[in-house]
Amino acid sequence: MTLSWVSIVRLGVIQMALGSIVVLTTSTLNRLMIVELALPAVLPGFLVALHYGIQITRPNWGFRSDRGGRRTPWVIFGMMILALGASMAAMAIPIFDTYFSLGMIISVLAYAIIGLGVGASGTSLLALLATQTAPRRRAAAATITWLMMIAGIAITAGIVGALLDPYSHKLMIKIVSSVGALAVAATSLAIWGIERNSDNRAQKSEDMSFAEGIAEIWSEPKARHFSIFVFLSMTAYFMQELILEPYAGLVFGFSPGQSTSLSGAQNGGVFFGMVAVGVLCTGLSIGHLKSWVTAGCLGSALSLVIIAFLGIDGQAQHLTFAVVGLGFFNGMFAVGAIGSMMSLAGEGRKDREGTRVGIWGAAQALAAGFGGLCGAALVDLMRALSASDITAFGTVFLIEAGIFLASALLALRIISTRPLSAGLIPGE
Repeated sequence: MTLSWVSIVRLGVIQMALGSIVVLTTSTLNRLMIVELALPAVLPGFLVALHYGIQITRPNWGFRSDRGGRRTPWVIFGMMILALGASMAAMAIPIFDTYFSLGMIISVLAYAIIGLGVGASGTSLLALLATQTAPRRRAAAATITWLMMIAGIAITAGIVGALLDPYSHKLMIKIVSSVGALAVAATSLAIWGIERNSDNRAQKSEDMSFAEGIAEIWSEPKARHFSIFVFLSMTAYFMQELILEPYAGLVFGFSPGQSTSLSGAQNGGVFFGMVAVGVLCTGLSIGHLKSWVTAGCLGSALSLVIIAFLGIDGQAQHLTFAVVGLGFFNGMFAVGAIGSMMSLAGEGRKDREGTRVGIWGAAQALAAGFGGLCGAALVDLMRALSASDITAFGTVFLIEAGIFLASALLALRIISTRPLSAGLIPGE
């Protein structure tokens, strides 16, 4: 018996809860440090990078859930750790005013705990989805859970933004702690009974060390090659994150409000790209995961080339259309890649799905930090060398397009073309 649509949506609630906490720590608290506390922007940047870096522990969390035979305790435990880290990060904000060193120590510890919580909960949740979702439902499951996470981010940002006025440190701590408590409660209710009601819950693995478990998975060619694909493609995915809005402002004269709207338009494109793949794959049985991943990478590369050359003589409205296109193909690629991950997680040695997902999650987290940093650093370097914003940004966008092209070629080699309906269990 595989996951029903109701169960998939219930697991999507957990993704919503995860996104609702993370957005407060990577967005709201960052803004408070920079604006209200007048701290250097590099400080919150370092803390966000730390939370990504700590997620290199994802393979360990996946291995632990494999060895224990159950995902549910790790999903709930991870969410509790995440909520604790977020509350600590919020409590550090007022401390910066009087005891900067103490505030910094608490913040570093808090963001490290946040990274651990995301790793434990997120990895175990993905492993549960990968092992218990029917093959033909994987694209739709990826779409549903990720759209629910995006919805959680948007809803939390909107509600918290309204509740924070008039601002006070006490109110902010109360809101962040409340969001964390609600996230833990929602997670516990959403996942309760799902593994117990499934016949293909993870089997308890034999005792072996973590190093032995990692070496065993890394020796599998498919798992190793997919790890490289994840790091390469996600580096390209995140390279434009810190430079697209500055590009719009410096080259096209966008105001801060216009560039923020441009970012919103890109996320709208991501939304429709995800929905399109979910509907076409699951509802209409059109294409397979390899085709959608490859199309997403190639489309993203083409969009970046257009964005780069628009700087020469393009108009602002053309840039908006190109950015929406980039978002659409990014969403297409993301759902295809997540669906492929679900398929590949079960290939190879059995009862190691969590370890595989953990390795790929660590690759994604490292790529997120590396890609954003790499994109910003390359722009700074090119601006110093060329003294032209158009040339500097355009060159980086073209490099990013090249990485997406390389990712497409790698996807063609490593992702299966097995029909999405293959392996269905009768009567599911």
